[in-house]
Amino acid sequence: MKAITYTKYGAPDVLTPEQVTTPTPRDNEVLVKIQATSVTTGDQKARSLDLPRGYGLLGRLVFGILAPRRQILGTELAGRIVAVGRNVTRFKIGDDIFAYPGARLGGYAEYAALPEDAAIALIPSQLSYKEAVGLSFGPATALNFLHDKGDIQSGENVLIVGASGGVGTAAVQLAKYFGAHVTGVCSTTNIELVLSLGADQVIDYTQEDFSQSGADYDIILDTTGTVSYQSAQKALRSGGRFLMVSGDLPQLLSMSFARKRDGKKGIAGYAPEKAEELAFIAKLVEAGQFSPVIDRCYPLAEIQDAHAYVDTGRKKGNVIISVGDQL
Repeated sequence: MKAITYTKYGAPDVLTPEQVTTPTPRDNEVLVKIQATSVTTGDQKARSLDLPRGYGLLGRLVFGILAPRRQILGTELAGRIVAVGRNVTRFKIGDDIFAYPGARLGGYAEYAALPEDAAIALIPSQLSYKEAVGLSFGPATALNFLHDKGDIQSGENVLIVGASGGVGTAAVQLAKYFGAHVTGVCSTTNIELVLSLGADQVIDYTQEDFSQSGADYDIILDTTGTVSYQSAQKALRSGGRFLMVSGDLPQLLSMSFARKRDGKKGIAGYAPEKAEELAFIAKLVEAGQFSPVIDRCYPLAEIQDAHAYVDTGRKKGNVIISVGDQL
């Protein structure tokens, strides 16, 4: 099968096409013919090993010390199940699914074998493959931080920093679904996008520092790694939660050792891949309460260009890669 592989860390040109062996599903696995994948920040960091300060060694331990351990990137995918192992009961041949393999990777190929208990869900009937592939990484991360870690409640004031990105565009919609009053932080060019997703108001970070505005919030969700806990504390209400999706080790240590006042909390951590979270997102789509945001779509042959675009830091929502011919 055709795949995009990389054998060393670096710029987008380390990604090269290659013919590799098509996987055979084990007894508990399904074989997916992939129609679409994406370029997430997870893919970008795994490719470049350009990680936040303090995580260089950990990154090499996770991805491979001297060279990539898993040579086919792709943290999310969408496609059709074409074969199943003899013990599979959740899915059948012909099911259209989207999946979040996460650190397992493997989406930059024509086929992938996944355990049936992995983060897999059926594609909502109204979505195409290229739309469905955007329901995994960003929405699952946003849901985990807002709901599981942040315990979001109806009526709370929520600030989302990086509201136009893959996680941010999902977080705006999810926070509104949970009944919050949502303020998005983004650049001037993305204000209309964030408002269209349901944000009640938007702060243009090129013109205003939210921590100096005098407003206060129950939850501050930072998807960019640009907010310090000290800055967040100034804008948190009593009992407020600062949720750090992305950040460097000094930020994490500073948050861990900072003096906590008025019940304020700093929360970081990993958002695990869960099938139930994908199913929840799919139900929201079916109910018309969530829509994936697509910025650009590239063919698999232009994967280097797609990564170069994501490297600019100007990605809005999702950058999709077409693998098959049924987008």
